[in-house]
Amino acid sequence: MTQTKGTVLIAGATGYLGHYLLRAYAEADYTVRALARDAEKLTKSDLWIDEIFVGEATDPETLVGACDGVSLVVSAIGITRQRDGLTYLDVDYQANRNLLDLALIAGVKRFAYIHVLNAENMPGVAMARAKSKFARELKEASIESTLICPSGFFSDLTEILSMAQRGRVYLFGDGEAQMSPIHGFDLAQLCVQATESNAAHVAAGGPQTFSQNEIAELAFAVLGQSPRITHVPLWLSRAIMALAKRLGMRTSIGPIEFFLEASALDMSAAAHGTRTLAEEFSTHRSTRAAPV
Repeated sequence: MTQTKGTVLIAGATGYLGHYLLRAYAEADYTVRALARDAEKLTKSDLWIDEIFVGEATDPETLVGACDGVSLVVSAIGITRQRDGLTYLDVDYQANRNLLDLALIAGVKRFAYIHVLNAENMPGVAMARAKSKFARELKEASIESTLICPSGFFSDLTEILSMAQRGRVYLFGDGEAQMSPIHGFDLAQLCVQATESNAAHVAAGGPQTFSQNEIAELAFAVLGQSPRITHVPLWLSRAIMALAKRLGMRTSIGPIEFFLEASALDMSAAAHGTRTLAEEFSTHRSTRAAPV
């Protein structure tokens, strides 16, 4: 297929969402350049990649040339479960800032960033604070920008299924907080639509909105078991988080800290996509691995 829409640089290409972004932009007739620290981790995405640029986003010297000839940068760079000593400021902020600086020098037309819904309402969460810092600077930069703010990923919620498989699900607070999780495939499709329509900001939810209790109940239903849910008071959860931080566990507890604070917010968003959480749980239960 002849590529006709220019070159897109996908940063964070080896992550959960990165794989879907590579595919979505390839199928939308872009020349796809993947940025990765390790090219071997891109083998399952070879079909969707035209060019590979090997570089470390936290080291700007390794990025020189990454944005040359690029019309669009899409960044899904962020810490998930890294254990290499880097902080959220190192990765979610500075690595993206490094890439933005290069995009500005190279004359890239648009920079799209996978942010997170309601990050500005979680100033005490290191992950959200670092992402928000970059998002503010991106909006102020002399480049067209698109912020994609998902409510949450299906892949993150498989931990609830894992707890259900162990016999009990633990939730923060009363479990009534709302969220609209989305599959990576659907989010990647939405990202293409948003960048092609020049959208500045998109709050991205999946096709259904759930309370956290309903997500736990769904996990048990998929397993054919009766729900066993324990609610941990927010005050106690926050005390435990504070202790963990003092013990030097800031990065490793980051996703838990985010989920804790999200439990006190409405994380619902406009519906997009067609893939359902029940299908994700069923697939994950059958394969014991995230779907490709």
